[in-house]
Amino acid sequence: QVQLVESGGGLVQPGGSLRLSCAASGSFNSIGLMGWYRQAPGKQRDLVASITSGGITNYADSVKERFTISRDNAENTVYLQMNSLKPEDTAGYYCNAAARRELIWQNYWGQGTQVTVSS
Repeated sequence: QVQLVESGGGLVQPGGSLRLSCAASGSFNSIGLMGWYRQAPGKQRDLVASITSGGITNYADSVKERFTISRDNAENTVYLQMNSLKPEDTAGYYCNAAARRELIWQNYWGQGTQVTVSS
């Protein structure tokens, strides 16, 4: 099994910053695409940003120029640096990773971390 453990959420004022971390552990041969999704109450879970093992990134239009995704392949960890936070960024943030065990790729989710942007 693969476990994804997120950390770094919390309450921040508009214009502030937070850094989320997600570490993968367990039994796997390699980690592929990693990403962050978010879900506000009553809304669907949407992609925020993703990054390949080679460092190619993809962002939702709403977070471009404000959020930066990065990863440490040696530590199987992905980060999300969030700057210039807005109230509309308030949501549960979920880490996602594709992991290979032998010849099989599977998708895994973390338990989520809450980000609240409010004055």
